[in-house]
Amino acid sequence: MTFISSSGLPVVVGITGASGAILAKTTIDLLLKKGHSVIATASSAARMVWREEMDESFGVAIERWKDDGDFSYQAVGDLSAQISSGTFSTAGMAIVPCSMASVAAIAHGLADNLIRRAADVSLKERRPLVLVIRETPLNSIHLRNMASLAEMGATILPPVPAFYLGHKTIEDIADFASHRTMIALGLDDRLPIHMNYTGDQ
Repeated sequence: MTFISSSGLPVVVGITGASGAILAKTTIDLLLKKGHSVIATASSAARMVWREEMDESFGVAIERWKDDGDFSYQAVGDLSAQISSGTFSTAGMAIVPCSMASVAAIAHGLADNLIRRAADVSLKERRPLVLVIRETPLNSIHLRNMASLAEMGATILPPVPAFYLGHKTIEDIADFASHRTMIALGLDDRLPIHMNYTGDQ
């Protein structure tokens, strides 16, 4: 059963070093556009990938998001940050993109940085946890770890294109994945009209 949050609770967004920085950008952009508060944290590898793929420093993105809405950033090494505690209420967490290293760590309870600890908190508090995984092909270790997380209540959300919608650009695919993430978090109950399949394309 989905729900649309009206609590004003923040959404946690973790960004790991998997390729696909644009997925993090479009997700945070959409959350802020919809009026949600966002608390983000990114690994050092994620910041490196961001510079490589987005042609800007991650610090520039942080300042832009602060200008666009209710956004804050917490360092990945700060295990005393609010989101590391279950007593701090959130509307859930998305890790986007999510590396297989992060999948493995979370599946086995290795809460050794703020992303992994916040994910562990989401699981133990039974809050929505969405993992936008980025890897292909997948080996049996990846699949077992993801199956374990799914059994724990996490949503595994590969950013798979909706080919029937006729996506033309990477931005189209990232935008679609971001809307799917919103639904998985329970922050929306349907895709925008132009993303709904009608069978008459």
